[in-house]
Amino acid sequence: MNPWTPVSRRGFVRLGASAAVLSQLAARTSPALAAADEPSSSAGDPWAGLKVGIASYSFSKLPLEATIKGIRRVGVNYVSIKESHLPLKSTAAKRKEVVKAFLDAGITPLSCGVVNMNENEADVRNAFEYARDAGIPVIVCKPPHAILPLLDKLVKEFNLKLAIHNHGPEDKVWPSPLDVWQAIQPLDERIGVCIDVGHTARCGVSPADAIRKCSPRLYDLHFKDISSTEGKSRPVEVGRGVLDTRAMVQALLETRYRYHVGLEYEKDMTDPLPGVAESIGYLRGVLAGSKRS
Repeated sequence: MNPWTPVSRRGFVRLGASAAVLSQLAARTSPALAAADEPSSSAGDPWAGLKVGIASYSFSKLPLEATIKGIRRVGVNYVSIKESHLPLKSTAAKRKEVVKAFLDAGITPLSCGVVNMNENEADVRNAFEYARDAGIPVIVCKPPHAILPLLDKLVKEFNLKLAIHNHGPEDKVWPSPLDVWQAIQPLDERIGVCIDVGHTARCGVSPADAIRKCSPRLYDLHFKDISSTEGKSRPVEVGRGVLDTRAMVQALLETRYRYHVGLEYEKDMTDPLPGVAESIGYLRGVLAGSKRS
C-alpha cells in the first residue's frame, strides 16, 4: 500500500467495483474533434474535469464488441483506438463505422495509436487520412527523427494533432518525453507529446514533473502502474505498484490538462476487465481526494 493514501486499498477496490457496475450513460452530442479541445466540467464530476478513458490496447486481445462493452462497464466515456480495433489499412467507410459504434455506446474517441511511422510518405499520409476519416483529433505515434519535417507539413495540411509517445530506456529514438519535448520545439504546435508514465519513470524521470514540463503540448497520456522502475518491470493494477498516482493526478489538475487520460492496462491481456475496473476505481478514489487548482 502506498504510504501517502488515507484510504484503504479495500476501499479503493470497492470503488472499482462500483465503477464497473455503474455506467455513466451521458449523451454524446458533440463530435470527437470538438470534445478533444473542450475542457470537461468538473461540477459533480467524479473525474474532476479530466477526460479519463481507456487505451483500447488494453483490450487488444478482444474483439470490438467486447471492448466497447468492457469500457462501458467501468463507467468511462473516452477511448484511444488501437489498430487491433480499427486497422490502419481500412476504408473510410469502415473507419466511420467503428467510430460510430463507440459513439453509439456513449464513448468518444479522442485519439488513435500508437501508430508506428516510417520514412515512407505514403504510409505516413495514410495515418493522417485514417484519423481524418474517423474524425479522431489526435494521432499517438512513434516516428523516426528523419520525418519530423514531413509531420510538420502534414499537421498543417490536415489540421490534426500528433502526440509522440516515449517508450523507455530500450527506445533509442524517444526514451523519455523530455527527448520528445526538446525535438518538437521548432515544429508546429500541433506536434506534441504522449507521456507514457511507466516508461517515463523507468527512464529516471518523474512522471509528474514531465506532465508539468510538457503541459503546453501534452496531447495524450498513457496512465498505468508498474512493479519497479528498475530491471524487468511488470505491469500491475494502478495502486499496486511504485508510481505515485496522487502526484501524477495533482500535476494533471494543476496544469488543467484537457486531453485524454487513457488507462493502458497491459496485464492479463486475455481477461483485462477485472484489472481495468480495479485501476479505474483506484484512480477515481485518488481523484476524490484531490483538488483542481
